[in-house]
Amino acid sequence: MSSLLNSILLSGLTDSALLLPKLAGLVLFLIYLGHLASRIARPSLTDWWLTTFLLGAGSVILTGFVLSALYLTANTLAWGLGVFVTATVVGGVLGWLAGRPTPFSIPALVADRRKLGVEWFESLPPYLNIIFLVLLLTLSVIAVTNLLLVLFTVPNEWDSMTGHLNRVMQYVQRGTMRHFGGTNWNIDTYPKSVCTLQIYGFLMTNHFENGFKFIHHLSYWTAIVSVFGIVQRIGQLTTGRANMTASFLCALIYALVPDFLMQAITTETDIVLTAYLSVVLYMLFTYRQTRDNRYLYMAGMAFGIAFGHKITFALLLPSVFVIMIYTVFLSDSLATTVGRTLRLAGAILIGVSLWTLPTGYLKNIEVFGHPIGPPTALKHQSVERAGSLKNLLEQGSRNLVRYSFDHINLDGLRNLPTGNRLNHLMREPLVWLEAKLHMRLDEETDFSIQPFAFDRRFVFFNANPYWGIFGFGLLLPLLILSLVRWLRLTPKLLDDPYIFLAVAVLLHFVTLSYSAPYDPFKGRYFIETGLMSAPFAGLLLLSPRLTFTNPGHFLGKIYVGMVTGLGCLSAVLCVFLNIRALPLPWRAPDGIAYPSAFASDRIRQMTLGRPDIYTPYERFNQLVPDTATVALGTINDDYEYPLYGPHLSRRLITINPFEQGVQPIPKAADYLFFDKSVITPQPGDLRLGTDTTMRQAVIVPGEDYYLRKLK
Repeated sequence: MSSLLNSILLSGLTDSALLLPKLAGLVLFLIYLGHLASRIARPSLTDWWLTTFLLGAGSVILTGFVLSALYLTANTLAWGLGVFVTATVVGGVLGWLAGRPTPFSIPALVADRRKLGVEWFESLPPYLNIIFLVLLLTLSVIAVTNLLLVLFTVPNEWDSMTGHLNRVMQYVQRGTMRHFGGTNWNIDTYPKSVCTLQIYGFLMTNHFENGFKFIHHLSYWTAIVSVFGIVQRIGQLTTGRANMTASFLCALIYALVPDFLMQAITTETDIVLTAYLSVVLYMLFTYRQTRDNRYLYMAGMAFGIAFGHKITFALLLPSVFVIMIYTVFLSDSLATTVGRTLRLAGAILIGVSLWTLPTGYLKNIEVFGHPIGPPTALKHQSVERAGSLKNLLEQGSRNLVRYSFDHINLDGLRNLPTGNRLNHLMREPLVWLEAKLHMRLDEETDFSIQPFAFDRRFVFFNANPYWGIFGFGLLLPLLILSLVRWLRLTPKLLDDPYIFLAVAVLLHFVTLSYSAPYDPFKGRYFIETGLMSAPFAGLLLLSPRLTFTNPGHFLGKIYVGMVTGLGCLSAVLCVFLNIRALPLPWRAPDGIAYPSAFASDRIRQMTLGRPDIYTPYERFNQLVPDTATVALGTINDDYEYPLYGPHLSRRLITINPFEQGVQPIPKAADYLFFDKSVITPQPGDLRLGTDTTMRQAVIVPGEDYYLRKLK
């Protein structure tokens, strides 16, 4: 418990004189968003939640763009007042476009839905009572654990330490999000919309660094709500009524899919994109069910926010277009189709203008000549690395098979030695098949960031799993059966939403395989694919061939029960045996003992992914005052975020910006922290070093670090 209090103390949360007014402003803003959403959405909790999320994210992002232009990015008062102005304008426009529907009472709606939920659960047959009880208890344990991890453990993901959180702190220190030339290419090339949300959470909680995680954790729950709502709309479209059992089943299963679940406590960007995508899909399916134009307008807004969040949304465009065909473009009249298309296109155009173009793509074109970034970055992690079209087709096809094999793993369970052995035995037929077909999946490496391996290293699957048994044991088989029309909800092909969802899933799978080199960490990229796959679990209850509400289906019930039990156990093990954020101390299968994340010291926790740099970083932290200004002569792969200190109060100045060469040391700097490979040490410099005994165990070894006192 003392470690939790220390975490709060270090983050400044005990300074109630500053904290309480800021938190009050944050809470009032959330209440105001809910009030505005009740004047835009229909009387549906799903509608209201997703409208609130969309309105809140859109308002904060727009406010952040304006404040950056005015050099007020670090001004808490400007943020506190500005978001209300932006939300009022955006909410007013959406309310006007929605026809100013009659507002409803949120407390009354919550009470009504709570009563309905209790009645639903009590009406379930015993088999489904057990299934849902297991799912709900598992999610409850994980939800409490993850909330504690969000609040009381420091962020430590690789990309956050080098790029994402590093640039957020730079924007706060500089007072603007303008391009400045950071050490890591992600700092200047990634879109900046998510930074506005992180900065708002950071400032309105009195510089509580775990406020950076709030938008990511909220995105986890938002995507779950969206899956619930999408399946309800599918039920109404195909059977004439919303099937609450199918909706809850899909939402709970997706909540426990390993790759989605693991990002709920991180500052990774993909889970936020998943939430935006989920809102786009929900609005489109709801438009198909209601033909209410307000959902076209909100779909366009969500589309612009998603595209402004991350360029990988471009890989989702074919999938989103397929869903648009079903929800918007199909009609009995060309005039009707044209009218709907024009409304949606207009909404998307406005959404892109407001939430995509200002986020940094245009600046990337100006600075690097490409909307994504410099040529080095493109060649490292994009389609350009494949070279010729012929090689791209060949290696992309290998990636398609590699990722297919990666999905057939007992993620979570294989964190334990017994589970890993079972996983190895289960996959032996795949290894035999690959050898017989001479696919050379592990021999060809020219379109790979890390080589493919049938038995991936512990570090690759522990914190970055794929879908686990819920995926290959349930969702993918149901998807395939739907695609071949063995499972069908409607006689006509074009009336069946699952056909379009299946095509959307396959298109995204293909684009991920061909658009970038193979990366064993890529499980996190498939959470959007998983979002579109989650509704297929609903076929267990929507399809006349599989419905479990009827007597019989004994073998099917045993199978689904087994998958559910193993899936829930996998989810628990994913959370409680995640070395990146362990709730309890644990000795991993490789023999390394890890402390609880709640008890681990800050630098050790942040350097878990690169333990060889712990000693030099800890020495730096002890030698350099919290308020010092430090010039950084570091490289693209160096962790810079830990150097800001426990109070995030050190000022860091980059002097080796990516591909620009070493710049003069600024006069304001008190210290110089540098790599020997960047700056030649001179007499008097203190060698901090690095642990060279770990070079074989780490993915990217640390540099030889030095510290120079300048004043």
